Amino acid sequence: MAKKQTGAPLARPDHLWRRVEALHPDLSRRLVAWQADHGRHDMPWQKTRDPYRVWLSEIMLQQTQVVTVLGYYQRFLERFPSVSDLAAAPLDEVLTLWAGLGYYSRARNLHRCAQAVVSDFGGRFPETVAELVSLPGIGPSTAAAIASFCFGVRTSIMDGNVKRVLSRVLAWNEDLAIKLHERQLWDAANHLVPDLETDMPAYTQGLMDLGATVCTPRKPNCLLCPWSDWCGARKEGHPEDYPVQTRKLKRSERESWPLWLEWQGQVWLSQMPDSGVWAGLWTLPLFDSLLQLQTLVGDERTPMLLPQPKFKHVLTHLDWWLHPHRLVCSEPDAAALACALQGSQHGGLWVRIDDLAQWGLPAPMRKLLLG
Repeated sequence: MAKKQTGAPLARPDHLWRRVEALHPDLSRRLVAWQADHGRHDMPWQKTRDPYRVWLSEIMLQQTQVVTVLGYYQRFLERFPSVSDLAAAPLDEVLTLWAGLGYYSRARNLHRCAQAVVSDFGGRFPETVAELVSLPGIGPSTAAAIASFCFGVRTSIMDGNVKRVLSRVLAWNEDLAIKLHERQLWDAANHLVPDLETDMPAYTQGLMDLGATVCTPRKPNCLLCPWSDWCGARKEGHPEDYPVQTRKLKRSERESWPLWLEWQGQVWLSQMPDSGVWAGLWTLPLFDSLLQLQTLVGDERTPMLLPQPKFKHVLTHLDWWLHPHRLVCSEPDAAALACALQGSQHGGLWVRIDDLAQWGLPAPMRKLLLG
């Protein structure tokens, strides 16, 4: 059974639980049957119950489309076929292989988690949600996915797709931006899981498939849904109003001026700090203003700076405008500028352009330097 909440019992709203009791266990039975006939079966991580491979796919799929993940997933397994191989690898190598997938904190936590599995659990993933969630980078929903897929634990995941699917079928119109309401929905979800542990992998996959292919955020295809005749939101006539979530992500803007310093087939790279955007990755030195960049370059070299087309890097919470300036320098200038950069926060090293593909560069820098 799913691990119970500690502390005071969670209140169970009558209107929600009347729906839950009316639909259990028929809801799960129908979804398991639908998944067998209409669900997705062609993704590589669906053909295994190896917790390492399931965990890897779950982390990669967070905020990232399946089509993007497929190539990265295969390359990671070729380079790190086991959790022990991943734990033993240098972080720079992990970040290099992750480069372009975005949300780089996932890669750092991936590495930390692999090391914790090896050091704390002898190289074997634990089987309980409580132990899984104690590992770096594994939240409650990811822990539930690993436990249900790999070990048959009767617990529900609660990612964005599942929130949408269950809030619609249960007509749960409370604001999920409020943690209490999300916990109440998760409590209901844990009651709706199949009675048989052996049905858990198909049920969990069915929830994901239903949200990804049928019960979509816009224009859900209710005619293809196995739960359409039970769906409270459909009966109300406006399923797109669910889930209710009032808190909106606040976007911000940033501007930076990268210095593209080139000398004899090499470019200068600096490593980003261990926290923040692009943490731990290698980039061109980034300046907060053109004046700051020109001050480091010096008055005598500023006329040689060639502005490159600016571009916008779009992140979940941030629009980041980058204004690269390129300077191809002579040997004396290269030595002087390297010394100036080492004496600032932009310390780093010269890297051969031919070797850049082997370095952990964020996608915009990779595209700028390598095309």
